[in-house]
Amino acid sequence: MPHCPSAPLPGPALAVRSLFLSDLHLGARGCRATEILSFLRQIEAERIYLVGDILDIWHPAAVHWSATHDAIVDWIGAQVTAGREVIYLYGNHDREMAVDFPRPMPAVRVAERVTHEAADGRRYLVLHGDQADGRLLRWHWMTRIGSRADALLRRLDQALRRHRGLSEGERSLIQAVLAGVNTLLAMGDGFERRLALIAETAGREGIICGHSHKPALRDVAGRIYANCGDWVDSLTALVEHADGRLHLLQWAPEAARIAAPQGALKETLA
Repeated sequence: MPHCPSAPLPGPALAVRSLFLSDLHLGARGCRATEILSFLRQIEAERIYLVGDILDIWHPAAVHWSATHDAIVDWIGAQVTAGREVIYLYGNHDREMAVDFPRPMPAVRVAERVTHEAADGRRYLVLHGDQADGRLLRWHWMTRIGSRADALLRRLDQALRRHRGLSEGERSLIQAVLAGVNTLLAMGDGFERRLALIAETAGREGIICGHSHKPALRDVAGRIYANCGDWVDSLTALVEHADGRLHLLQWAPEAARIAAPQGALKETLA
């Protein structure tokens, strides 16, 4: 991947055919708005998919919003103005996008699910992913409870970090607990397998989603499973290159650059 310095660039550091972003949670305490904006300013895409939970409309009364959040929304609006297709796949935290455009979100195309045809001819079903949750987890009051609990834990985490002098890059016990809860709710690989079945039923070669906050790019039950990850913890996005290859990108805030994800992620799908 090209090195992306933190200083303003004359143009994007990376140009791709398609960009898939999910779980920005704009308005929530855990949103990493500065990192999101830095990433967006260094990438250019012909088509942009906002794969749900971009806004955190279900967040409790204390909404966390700043000029940086406004700049992110302005960036989305600029893509629309430039003639690029922007598609908003609403999730469980921003389901009201299905009936109205909350200000100041620009007028983008909104849908629950769409089919993306890659340059290599493969077709992917694109949706947020909460469609694969159990019935109980899909109730709106569960989303409200989850949002409030997450905000409370992250507020406590920030206080403990200041007290103990932890940096953003160091994982705390609370972050480990939040990651464990996400894994538990996904019930192992059940979440991925249910989404792979949805793709198979729709007659698509793969599925692109978010929701679980667990970035991934691999084969699941004979289908391509691509999860964008999130911008609360993983700081990842999925892109499609000009030849149809899918690639997971990760933002490295300490270096202000785009990096390949570390760990067990298969970063490129040939």
